[in-house]
Amino acid sequence: MGTGNRAGRASSAGDGRVRLLYVGGAGRSGSTLLDLLLNEVPGMFAAGEVRYLWNRGVRDNELCGCGQSFLSCPFWTAVGERAFGGWSKVDVEEVLSWQRVVDSHLRIPFMARARPGSGFGEARHRFVNVLERLYGAIAEISGADVLVDSTKRPASAFLLASVPSFDVRFVQLVRDSRGVAFSWSKRVQRPEVVDRVELMPRYSSLQAAARWTANNSLFDLLAARGVPGIRVRYESLIDAPARELERMAHLAGIEGGPESLAFIDQGQVALNTNHVVAGNPLRLRGTLELRRDEAWRVNMGRRQRSLVLFLTWPLLLRYGYLGGAEESR
Repeated sequence: MGTGNRAGRASSAGDGRVRLLYVGGAGRSGSTLLDLLLNEVPGMFAAGEVRYLWNRGVRDNELCGCGQSFLSCPFWTAVGERAFGGWSKVDVEEVLSWQRVVDSHLRIPFMARARPGSGFGEARHRFVNVLERLYGAIAEISGADVLVDSTKRPASAFLLASVPSFDVRFVQLVRDSRGVAFSWSKRVQRPEVVDRVELMPRYSSLQAAARWTANNSLFDLLAARGVPGIRVRYESLIDAPARELERMAHLAGIEGGPESLAFIDQGQVALNTNHVVAGNPLRLRGTLELRRDEAWRVNMGRRQRSLVLFLTWPLLLRYGYLGGAEESR
């Protein structure tokens, strides 16, 4: 089914839990690129932004990273059969209704202690049951030791970490907030939508700065709650990919030497077939060139840059973008 090289060894507690490496942070920070790199690491399988599988995949039948429509993709067809007896057996609108109730930032304080019998408790019970079947099927069909979910949203990470049958670790991927805000201002067409022209969402500088601050702050809170995680800067990932991927593999419990990262050849990566759901159009390419996207340094207006800097400077300082000492956690 074109899942690439899944052979690998993971240090496991032997408790039968599905091990998830969750990529979190603000959108436009390079998560799809990281997803594709992790998919090449033996023992890992990148499923993409799994939160959006229900609407973009099952309901809207958009393109999988392999280039086929979701419902025609052999990999996702096998997952649907294993988990639910076929995607046609899933009431997608019902699943989405549970997701809207449960996977919300306002619900983070209640993720792990929903009252049985309450509306939220019932929705959480039903939605978690669906997630357990889905991730279990992905793990079985892919044969991977570790599944990578690059949804990025903090609420999704808190939810997954509250499920006892999942062993969740996370990578907080951060990028300079000015680069993130500039990227959100650009018009980008979604090539996975084949029956019409649809653009990726755009945000103002104020909106982008607020989302960047909120998302990253919540992942700091997730770490404070004891969920294992590391922070990786987008710029460091581009400059020293082998080093950063080795840190992530160690976090995920994957044992491997330098040969496991031999797919990185002087900043070029020839990709195996991937089945990444949603994300940047980058996932539909066959090769990656690892170079920083820093167009914002030249093309970003001074007023926009100053506003974003004013709104985000505390975390920029903490993450080492303004001369601070902390580059990574």
